Amino acid sequence: MPIPQLTEEQIRTWTREQKDRWWLDNVFRGDMAQLTFRSALTGFLLGGVLSATNLYVSAKTGITLGVGLTSVILAFAAFKVLSAMRLAKDFTILENNAMQSIATSAGYMTVPLMSSFTAYFWKTNTVLAWHQLFIFNIATAVMGVLVAFPMKRRFINDEQQPFPEGRACGVVLDTLYTGKGAIGMIQAKALLVAAGLTALVQLAAGKAYMELLWVRVLGRESYFYFNEQLDAWYYRLAEKQNLWIPRIADIDIRDLALRPTLDLAMIGTGGLMGLRTASSMLLGTIINFVILAPWMIRNGDIKTKGSLLTWEQATDRVATGAMTMKQIAFGRTEIVNQWAIWWGVGIMVVGSLVALFAKPKVIVDAFGGLFTKRGERIDDPVGHIELPLIVSFVGLPICAVAVAWMAHAWYGVPYWMTFVALPLVFALSLICTNAMALTSWTPTGALAKIPQFTFGMIDRTNPGVNLMTAGITASVASNAANLLSDIKPGYMLGAKPRQQAVGHVIGIFAGAIVSTPLFYVMFLSSRDPSVSVEASMVSDQFPMPSAVQWKGVADIIERGFSGLSPSILWSLGIAAAVALTFELARMASRGRFWISPVSIGLGVVLPPDATFCMWLGALLFHFLHSRNEKRAGTLGHTLWVRSLEPICAGLIAGAALTGIGDKLLDVFVISR
Repeated sequence: MPIPQLTEEQIRTWTREQKDRWWLDNVFRGDMAQLTFRSALTGFLLGGVLSATNLYVSAKTGITLGVGLTSVILAFAAFKVLSAMRLAKDFTILENNAMQSIATSAGYMTVPLMSSFTAYFWKTNTVLAWHQLFIFNIATAVMGVLVAFPMKRRFINDEQQPFPEGRACGVVLDTLYTGKGAIGMIQAKALLVAAGLTALVQLAAGKAYMELLWVRVLGRESYFYFNEQLDAWYYRLAEKQNLWIPRIADIDIRDLALRPTLDLAMIGTGGLMGLRTASSMLLGTIINFVILAPWMIRNGDIKTKGSLLTWEQATDRVATGAMTMKQIAFGRTEIVNQWAIWWGVGIMVVGSLVALFAKPKVIVDAFGGLFTKRGERIDDPVGHIELPLIVSFVGLPICAVAVAWMAHAWYGVPYWMTFVALPLVFALSLICTNAMALTSWTPTGALAKIPQFTFGMIDRTNPGVNLMTAGITASVASNAANLLSDIKPGYMLGAKPRQQAVGHVIGIFAGAIVSTPLFYVMFLSSRDPSVSVEASMVSDQFPMPSAVQWKGVADIIERGFSGLSPSILWSLGIAAAVALTFELARMASRGRFWISPVSIGLGVVLPPDATFCMWLGALLFHFLHSRNEKRAGTLGHTLWVRSLEPICAGLIAGAALTGIGDKLLDVFVISR
């Protein structure tokens, strides 16, 4: 039996109270075991191990691995074995869901350690006591939980946003635990076949897997792997045969990051996301990377890698043989960080805020219960299982004061700057949640540059001002978005959101307890006092690319920032006007206007190849679903209508788990 869900018409026309009552009657599982001692302990231990793994991998690659699906499958397999051995009862579906909330939140606790904190150590050439990072990290993460729950009613209960990664996790759980009978077995097999085939592709594309097989196992001197960049063969041939290289305005399309890539996880994400959202993202990608980026490069607003030459100067030097095209190459990083980030973030900010304030009743209802007189009650069907909003109302100011004190005492940030930065927490959390809801991706790295530049320009002398204010907003926003993604499968499966909030906090402590001491042991225990902190931490083994990026922005601020170019200001103004117009059109058409400003902004900051794969997946699965929707009883209807979500979830799970394995193999075996 498929997971119950509302139709698009019901989502668009029903009130939130109607949706909550429907959820209680059709989805809620009552008192089924959820946050039990064993689920909490399993999540705590598994989350601690995964957070330690994330710390190591992030130092190597700058990547933070998602651990939700990993933890679900590991816990399912472990308790199936224990149950078969009669050592423990099998997990309930909600126990596993609560466990993955804990493990996921633990895994993300490494992000500040490998970005803002490390960059602060490097800039100030100091090492703070471990307990300062530990407490500060926990406080900002808990703030994320408190910020998330007032938004949960809008994004999950009311708008029923997809949260593709969370939805995939819910589908996997449902398939594992309730896939009984003919359709259940077909869905389970469809998920496993999709995951298995995807895993085979990822195995062939994994450098570490192939090196282990061909060099370590078979004893060969070289190895081969499948290149996911599908045009790589053509460019290798073009260099040898002097073939035509596609260009836009005389710019190699590779320099514009326009390269076709096979990413099966993104194709599965697009299938869960839907064609409308994916098409808006593709529109943003085309506008930015095909139209605006070449224009801005020609105007000199986007500079070359390692050079401040204008395009005309670079072209002259190429013509005289003083420089080759490879030496003046651009890339997505230059395009986004130097110029596009401003209008991309601008259209997301305005679009998110307009969408929020377009539904004032949702906001009033969210906080209305705090101000009712005694004896008066607002009808809230799920109030008895939701996290009481009074917790956020009281907890946020307490955490804000504590964070402001720590930022002032430990990092030299004036109190007023922290309190001024706190409203950005709401704006960034809103944007990150929108992004997570649509694509399972949070643009915190890009968004953190806004407060970093803003407060850094106020005080250029103290790097703690820009790094810590940006770190606070990024940490809170990412935790809020990740929590709502964790709550999505719980909502699909009928869990109590209050218990998931508690589980997320348990995971915060699990991740901090493991990753913080490990951070000092791994990177600072053998530090030579005669060299700088940066020199003692950075090595060929641990290049720490995320911290390098944060420190790079701080270096720019310290040297001086001449202000935004006129083209950036114009793009911001136009983006704001477009976002307002499009959101008003969506309101007037009751959601039928398909272009989303937030999705356009995501298309700007996401890699173009990922956006294209998501759009391709959305188009493919939309076509298959539409073609078989009215063919009940056929194999096509069973696969592409009733089993479409398990297939998409299988693509994501197969690619994610195999990709994580390749990273871990490279870090722990190949590179050692």
